[in-house]
Amino acid sequence: MESDTWALLQSLMSLRKTTPPEYPHPRELLASNPYTPPATLAQSIMHSSPLLSELVVVREWLHDSAPSPVALDPGATNGYWRFTRNAVLQGKRTGRTGTGLVSELDPDAVNRDNVEEKGLAPDDAAYEKAVLQALYAHVRAGQLEEAVDLCRKANQPWRAASIRGALLFQWRAIANEPIGVDAMVDEDSEESQQWRGNVRRRLWKKICSQAALSNALSPTERALYAALAPTPQTSLSLKAVARTWEDHLWALVSLACEERLSVGLSAIERECFWENGLGALESGAAVLAVGTREEEADEEWEHEVVQALESLSSVQVAEGAPADNPYHVSQLHIILDRTDALLEAFASGLQEGTYVSSPEYTTMTRFFAHLCLFLQMIDMPVSPFATQIILEAYLQVLEAAGQRDLIAMYAGALGDNAVERYALFLTSLELSADINERRLALTRAREHGLDIERVAIVTAERTIEKAFTILPPAKGPLPFVTAMEPPPNGPEWLLVRSIEWTTFLESTYDTALEQTNVILRYFLGHGRVQVAKSLLDMLPPELGTLREPEEEATEYMHYRQFFGVWDALARVAECEALEQPQMNKETRAAWLSDYKMLIEQAREQVVKLLTTDWLLGDAESRANNAKRQRDLTRIRQIFIPELIIRLHATLVNSRGRISENLKHALDLVNVVADSRYRLYDDFSAQAGRRLGDYLGAVRQAVLAGLEGGGSDPFRILTVY
Repeated sequence: MESDTWALLQSLMSLRKTTPPEYPHPRELLASNPYTPPATLAQSIMHSSPLLSELVVVREWLHDSAPSPVALDPGATNGYWRFTRNAVLQGKRTGRTGTGLVSELDPDAVNRDNVEEKGLAPDDAAYEKAVLQALYAHVRAGQLEEAVDLCRKANQPWRAASIRGALLFQWRAIANEPIGVDAMVDEDSEESQQWRGNVRRRLWKKICSQAALSNALSPTERALYAALAPTPQTSLSLKAVARTWEDHLWALVSLACEERLSVGLSAIERECFWENGLGALESGAAVLAVGTREEEADEEWEHEVVQALESLSSVQVAEGAPADNPYHVSQLHIILDRTDALLEAFASGLQEGTYVSSPEYTTMTRFFAHLCLFLQMIDMPVSPFATQIILEAYLQVLEAAGQRDLIAMYAGALGDNAVERYALFLTSLELSADINERRLALTRAREHGLDIERVAIVTAERTIEKAFTILPPAKGPLPFVTAMEPPPNGPEWLLVRSIEWTTFLESTYDTALEQTNVILRYFLGHGRVQVAKSLLDMLPPELGTLREPEEEATEYMHYRQFFGVWDALARVAECEALEQPQMNKETRAAWLSDYKMLIEQAREQVVKLLTTDWLLGDAESRANNAKRQRDLTRIRQIFIPELIIRLHATLVNSRGRISENLKHALDLVNVVADSRYRLYDDFSAQAGRRLGDYLGAVRQAVLAGLEGGGSDPFRILTVY
């Protein structure tokens, strides 16, 4: 049904979107040539009415989509009513007529009033029924020539003649019809000189109507003649055998086309030789002033056709999909040229959740999404609001089906909302896609005309926002930094990987720099040093070369400085753990050299960090962004005391191997007390981070200085 709907849409839109060729009015044709054949006049009548042209296209579509008559082929026969003929001949020889059989073999024998109870032999009756069903199927499929061939094979040439009567009279040799440049018929060819069709079609149509209304004929045969020459009077015979919704539509369209053609030919019959004989020549070909009257008749006919088509929305069917099937509803709206109302109705149903539970939800959402795109492609008016709702619903279907490679293409059709919608999809990937899949998904944005830089930035922003809605805020008591951190949980890892989106492209590095600082502030504010370091390890080296924006670049360099210091202290601890009691003299000397060098490097880096306004910023930036300043202050309160106490402990604990380190530990006190750096302000009232805790450790260092003898506590400062 979906493919049939697309075929209908393509056929009608091709007609509606192309400029129709110039075709003379029927009266103009007759004015120049009263011998113009009815077939040529019919073409002119069709071209003069856009609705009739569209109905002809619909009828052809119904023919193409009709069930194949091949399955109903009755097969070959050995003769005309063979079994009945043998019985009749046998009766004549024996003088006994068969009970219930006709006594004559002419085609009307079974339909005469005085032989109502007479019929054919069972085998012949069954074959006759099969032939009629196959003939109707051929007519339903628009295959008149095939129907004629079937009649000949069934030894019924009289029925073949009656079917060929449906063809309008045509004679190209005397017709003034325009011939296209691609016409394959030569004007001097035998086919061009011969005539074909029914010269007395009006009389033939009258007889067909009588046959269609005759109760003596079977319903199938009445429907056959009603289909060949449909009229309002015979429409009931045609509808009686209509089983599907398409059958009802075909009956209605066939009737509308035939009626409009009959009215058109009747209006010009006085001017046409084939309808009025020599009277058309004697009266001349004067054009009557009936234009207004014909226009009114056309409007009335169009109104009646539209009303009849609208009635199909509630017609009852015996087989196939009902009238309210989404495809039937769509086909009817397409025929009525109401695709805008169709899309708005479906979008409204999506908003109300009407179709969500339907088993056809996925299929119909796909169809309507493609319908929106198709209409946009051919510049047909489409409601932007309805399009957005339908495409959004289809994007959700694609996401649920895991068809990630199609998301960008359909999101790109959302116009101004395309970037936001595709970014929303990329955000929904969360941790399910690795870095290569993320890069590929982002690349598809460029392939389908989206601003890839904007998509990357928005995706990163939405991912960060999503993670922050789950993670606890960085506030409350200051965390204690431990060497054995638990691994990052899902939201934390999502926050870390959010930076991938803005590091795929160099053009978004400035945004990546800003977002990196935001993420690092969060993790360091929670004491999650290892998680923050994993983020730093993911970043491209080029990020450290950026100089703008200056404030963000400075903050980023401060973080890199901090992790350099943190790694230096970690290397000291690792080296200290390598000391073994069984070391020989040379090994111990080498180890001690390395140990001393690492401690000296760590001390220099810590002191440099403490004396360079680490994460302080200027007064203007502190005033413009209060939250950022609160986060930076929290980080300083966590790590300034931590670095000072860790360095002090390292220096004091190593005094037995490196005696001058005790002096360095006491020198550190001067740095902490220096009012230029105001490091004492970063100590808090929380246990383990109080200034008093540090001063207690300093007191122990002073007492350790007396271990070498003497009573001067400051002697240690002058010895080395």
